[in-house]
Amino acid sequence: MKTNLFAIASALVLIAACSPAGTTKTDASAEAAPAPIAATAPTLKLYTLSCGEIDISDLTSFSSGGEFDGEARVFASSCYLIRHPKGDLMWDTGLPDALAETPDGVVNGVFHVTVPRTLQSQLEELDVTPDDIEFFAMSHSHFDHTGNANMFAGHPTWIVDAIEHEWMFDQGPELGATQLDSYAKLADQIPLKITEDHDVFGDGSVTIIRTPGHTPGHLSLLVKLANTGNLLLTGDMYHMLESREHRRVPVFNTSPEETLASMDKFEAIAREENARVIIQHRKEDVASLPAFPAFAD
Repeated sequence: MKTNLFAIASALVLIAACSPAGTTKTDASAEAAPAPIAATAPTLKLYTLSCGEIDISDLTSFSSGGEFDGEARVFASSCYLIRHPKGDLMWDTGLPDALAETPDGVVNGVFHVTVPRTLQSQLEELDVTPDDIEFFAMSHSHFDHTGNANMFAGHPTWIVDAIEHEWMFDQGPELGATQLDSYAKLADQIPLKITEDHDVFGDGSVTIIRTPGHTPGHLSLLVKLANTGNLLLTGDMYHMLESREHRRVPVFNTSPEETLASMDKFEAIAREENARVIIQHRKEDVASLPAFPAFAD
């Protein structure tokens, strides 16, 4: 799987380089609707942005136990813009916008990736530019989350786990130059490195949660919305509903032990905050949120 990840990252970066930057055991998705939070909460808006699709013909590597051998699935690649009175947070950047210039997408191994609509065009529809965004964070540094990272270089405050930051730039040949290229422009940026959960706006409404294991400094996101209720965005804590229900650990995760510990932490937060879990790659979860340009509030 690691080879496949690096190979497809290579193909994506080559394309991008040619383009300008611009519980009882029930169904885990059938959770009780989260209760609205206090009326004194800040006015928050969460926009769900389409950042591509990933058609995977064989999910074997998505569980070390072989439970997904030979199965196929289409994953969403979703990104999120959270608008707060104190500023905006861009969460994840998806697949590279340059893929939109290749309507049939790119096929590499078990992956077929496409970008029907660019991240930049969706931000433009909201009359937002990278210069307007105060904070920027990625759940982790895999190719389907860093595809447009260079777009935000030098603009917002980049929030990143300290261990992930080191891993992103210091892996050398193991990582490969092509994967690094997808976020290379961040190399000279001085980020806000975090070593614990981070309250983005200082009022508890948006919290970045440390959930290492998928990568050394993987992150998830808790967003407290006045009307929708609390949402917990997974990053790649889970890829599928079955991954969550049965605690499946992909073979390409950097630490199975950390993954399982992070699952425990994640689920405890979901319970404590009465949060609806949004598995960012699960199309049904993404579709449960208001379709762009509508927003959850």
